[in-house]
Amino acid sequence: MEIRPIRTQADYQEALQEIESLFDVAENTPEYDRLDVLTTLVEAYEKTHFPIELPDPIEAIQHYMEARGWSRRDLETCLGSRARVSEILSRKRNLTLEMIRKLHQELKIPAEILIQPYKSAQSA
Repeated sequence: MEIRPIRTQADYQEALQEIESLFDVAENTPEYDRLDVLTTLVEAYEKTHFPIELPDPIEAIQHYMEARGWSRRDLETCLGSRARVSEILSRKRNLTLEMIRKLHQELKIPAEILIQPYKSAQSA
């Protein structure tokens, strides 16, 4: 396969097959360079044709809490009182900029996820 832009699904499938055949090549070889270029082309194609949407901010908070074994009480340092944590997680109150900063710092949730608009009881 000659290296060219991936414009169609057929081109994409062909590139994936080529990548699979080159998967175990040694570094610093022409085959490895070919693998690197093909992977970059496939990533660009996937980013355009199969975009992954960012998760809902509240769902992301819950996921990060679960992954770290945090309880609602642990969120109080980021969100405020127990009542405030409950309001945020039940979507009765929106996140503030300060809460977003603390969640980003404490839970390492990407800010781009937290700043997205999301459905809340206030917006309904």
